[in-house]
Amino acid sequence: MTLLVHEIVGLADSSEKGMLVTFFCITGLLVTRWIFSGHLPLSNLYESFMFLSWSFSIIQMVPYFSNHKNNLSAITAPSAIFTQGFATSGLLTEMHQSTILVPALQSQWLMMHVSMMILSYAALLCGSLLSVALLVKILYVNERINFLQNTSFLLFRNYHRHQLIQQLDRWSYRVISLGFIFLTIGILSGAVWANEAWGSYWSWDPKETWAFITWTIFAIYLHTRTNKNLQGTNSAIVASIGFLIIWVCYFGVNLLGVGLHSYGSFTLTSN
Repeated sequence: MTLLVHEIVGLADSSEKGMLVTFFCITGLLVTRWIFSGHLPLSNLYESFMFLSWSFSIIQMVPYFSNHKNNLSAITAPSAIFTQGFATSGLLTEMHQSTILVPALQSQWLMMHVSMMILSYAALLCGSLLSVALLVKILYVNERINFLQNTSFLLFRNYHRHQLIQQLDRWSYRVISLGFIFLTIGILSGAVWANEAWGSYWSWDPKETWAFITWTIFAIYLHTRTNKNLQGTNSAIVASIGFLIIWVCYFGVNLLGVGLHSYGSFTLTSN
């Protein structure tokens, strides 16, 4: 609604205030869980989803507190809702209770590595969704141009849409760039941690492999941004592919329950 109907100012304001309340509520929940468990709440899939939801809200809070108006809320708000809804659903009920960390996670690197990875997932997912919205908007505008190419009000009709396309492209690039930095730090810190825990910097574990694929996809995206001929639609397609790759890396691998990162997995049970 925020992307399609720009005249409803109250809708956007209520969304911003709602996300602000969400941010403080999830922050309080994570801090409380941290205090009672004695460790950063990132030990299982439930806690990582809670942290991912918090990451979506904090991404929106940065431009909010800087009084910079943008359309990030159209992406971050639904993303926070869906991740929060899944985290509190019946699928992860067994993980709701805090437990003692498994030996593999009893390290100072837990905060550095896992937090950077989830922050990168949140930023890259937001940037990818902005690219998806960009593709949809470009297709819509092109169809309108072809249909109304002989009308006199075409320029005025599509001026705001072209502005929105430029804004989506700009914010997609900024958010993905930030996520790429977080992802790089997360992978490097994870390699150091792996060497301390398992004696090897890289083991081609399923999680590690898909993290490398994710890093490669978004490295390609950033490379396309340096070429003016590949900017816009081409780079947005790469980012859209990256959206699927992220979910495979973050969630899909956990369904397998194999590899060195299997402690964060869960299995679907049937009655």
